Amino acid sequence: MAFDSFQEFVQMGGYGFYVWLSFFLTFLVIAGVALDALIGRRRLQRQSRTLQRRRQRLSKRQQRQSSPVEESKR
Repeated sequence: MAFDSFQEFVQMGGYGFYVWLSFFLTFLVIAGVALDALIGRRRLQRQSRTLQRRRQRLSKRQQRQSSPVEESKR
């Protein structure tokens, strides 16, 4: 489909409003999905770091608690 002017291209034979609206909504949905994925990834990374720190603290605490017991058995 060839257009003689930019104005005709924008109007798209009277269907321009629907065509450009569908392009805009599609772009909006894809951008929303990408943004949601980015936010979700950051949230998971934060939760992972928190869980790793918690596990390290528990491991250190268990090592401290088990050390005196082992020394008293000797």
